[in-house]
Amino acid sequence: MTNSENNSLFKQPSAWIPLAMSFVALAMIVVFVAINGFASSGNGDEGAPARIFQFIMVAQLPIAGYFAVKWLPKQPKQSLMVLALQAVAWIIPIVTIIYLESL
Repeated sequence: MTNSENNSLFKQPSAWIPLAMSFVALAMIVVFVAINGFASSGNGDEGAPARIFQFIMVAQLPIAGYFAVKWLPKQPKQSLMVLALQAVAWIIPIVTIIYLESL
């Protein structure tokens, strides 16, 4: 597998958009904590930032699914690497939330 084969898949929007969305979700967490600290409102309402975070995380799944359906049959090895990277990028914001809630 050459580097150009990997780069060609990363030029596909369905490959890089989920990665960008995960980065945005992680950035939202960092900015929210920087502005508000670790304190929760205590009233049970998660608020708009949590809903936006949830939407971003769920919206990635059909995009990644489309990528898998389109590229797994054509370039299985390379597309599995992209899907693995998407999965790791998807898990990082979730693990960050779980960690911050445990503090």
